[in-house]
Amino acid sequence: MANSTDSPARSRYLRTPEAGHFLGLSGRTLEKHRTYGTGPTYRKIGGRVIYAVHDLEAWADLGLQNSTGEPKSQIRAAKPQDGGRAAI
Repeated sequence: MANSTDSPARSRYLRTPEAGHFLGLSGRTLEKHRTYGTGPTYRKIGGRVIYAVHDLEAWADLGLQNSTGEPKSQIRAAKPQDGGRAAI
C-alpha cells in the first residue's frame, strides 16, 4: 500500500508526446530541448525517454513571472546555446 504522504504526481512518468502535451509543447520541441540540454530532466529506460511529472513541473516553474517587466525567463529556447550565429 502506498504511503499517504506519496503524491500520485511524484511517481508518475510520461513519454515524450504526453510530457509535451502536459507542458503545452510539442513532443518535437521536447526532443530539441533534450538535444541542446535546455529542457527538463529526463530518464532513459530501455532506450525509452520518460519524464517524471514533478521534473516537468520544476522545469516549467523556472519560467514563473509576475509581469512582463521582470528579467527574462530562466527557460531557454530549444536551440543551440553557444551564443554565436551560424555563417550563411
